[in-house]
Amino acid sequence: MMYALDTNIVSYFLKKDSVVRDKFLAATTQNNRFVMPAIVYFEVKRWLLERGAKNKESDFSEFCQSVPLGEFDRRVWHLAASIYVQARKKGKPVDDDADLLIAAFCIVNGYTLVTNNIRHFENIDGLDFVNWKEQ
Repeated sequence: MMYALDTNIVSYFLKKDSVVRDKFLAATTQNNRFVMPAIVYFEVKRWLLERGAKNKESDFSEFCQSVPLGEFDRRVWHLAASIYVQARKKGKPVDDDADLLIAAFCIVNGYTLVTNNIRHFENIDGLDFVNWKEQ
């Protein structure tokens, strides 16, 4: 399986959350592939810099060595814009542009999103997601 990690999942990993870490480690032993969408890198990095969290920055740098960065191409940007319009027409707008980009990245590239923010993504057609925070 191919997984893309949402910002909250990376954050839980850095906070040494045992549930998320155990699921990540179990998935790595099963030859699953992982990627961190570029916008997730940005969100985590700005959070760490803002807080001056030097130890967690070091942990994040190490984490990034094992999880490649997923770049956004024109297809992702186009799909994110389309999802935005479709969601507004349905009366269920996705207000966070980062979430739109993460969802579009996953759909375009065939990744299952690992997130604890199911509510942010549940109305996006074609997106597969799992919650590793659940027991």
